[in-house]
Formats: sequence, structure tokens, C-alpha cells
Amino acid sequence: MSEKTENPTVLHLAQMSMNRSHPFRIEPDAPDMARMAEDLGILALKKVRLEGAMHPDDGENWKLEARLGATVVQSCVVTLDPVTTRIDEEIVRKFRKDWPGVDTDMEEIEMPEDETIDPLSDQIDLRAVLQEAIALALPPYPRSTGTPSETAQYAPPGVTPMTDADAKPFAALAKLKGQLKDGD
Repeated sequence: MSEKTENPTVLHLAQMSMNRSHPFRIEPDAPDMARMAEDLGILALKKVRLEGAMHPDDGENWKLEARLGATVVQSCVVTLDPVTTRIDEEIVRKFRKDWPGVDTDMEEIEMPEDETIDPLSDQIDLRAVLQEAIALALPPYPRSTGTPSETAQYAPPGVTPMTDADAKPFAALAKLKGQLKDGD
């Protein structure tokens, strides 16, 4: 049976057994959720929880598997009204000892194909994992219910704005065909 640790924020890997899983549960209090909301640039966070376990993985490596639950309040991109969204996500992070170090002399850094891999350090900040997971799960363009989806059109005065249909390959031919029918 694995131990249950109540609300840790930092896991010190050197103090953790490599022979079993280490469960965790984080439920930030109201002031902490307010700080995270400010850091994320959103209006509010409610009912935030990250629950899961750190598992020994392949020698000296670790794997974090968790479930994120959070209610986020963002501004509508059109009306600026508050938009509430529930986030429920599975989180997987693999902490690898053999993660290549970052060479500051290199002009480019190649990212691994597996985006769940992170470098292994002596401690894992679960609050940082939580905040990053929320940031990645936020809706990019939150919209209030009933907000019309309109397309902005820009053109100088006296010029008809170009539409998406005008940019299609056969739009000019369709327009010419229409003119020919009108001329009959």
C-alpha cells in the first residue's frame, strides 16, 4: 500500500523510494488560486485540484500521472463578459535523467517529439506543474454564449472588401459565369 501525502507542493525525489508510487493531491486555497489566476492573466480560478501519483520509471527516472480539474473564468474575446469553462484533463509528465542539457552557445535547440518529457531535477514543484497544465488547457478564444461569430472586413472607402469566397481558386470563374448569365 502506498502512502498518502496531504497537499504537498514540492516532491523531493531523493527522499522518495524508487520501489513504489507516491500519491499526491493538491487543492489550492482561495488566495493561492487568486495568485495563479493573476499569473495566468485570467479573471478567476475555482475548484482546482491536481490528484495523481509519481511513479518510478525505467531506472532513475520518474513519471507523473495525474488528473487536473479546474473551473476557469476568462474574458470573452468579443464582449469582455466573464466566460466560465470547466477543465478536466489527464496529465502525464516524464522526468528523465538523460535529458540533454541546454547549450547556451547553440543557435537552435531541437525539441523532442514527446512533449511530456522534462529534465529530471532533485525536486518537482507540483504547483508549477498544476499552473502549466491549466495554462495549456485554457480555451484560446473564450466566447460568451450567444455572441455572434462575425467576420471583420477591412477595405478603403469605396472598395468592396474581399471575402474568403473571393480567394477561392474558382471564385473569379464563378463571378464571370454569373455575369454571362445576367447578360443573356
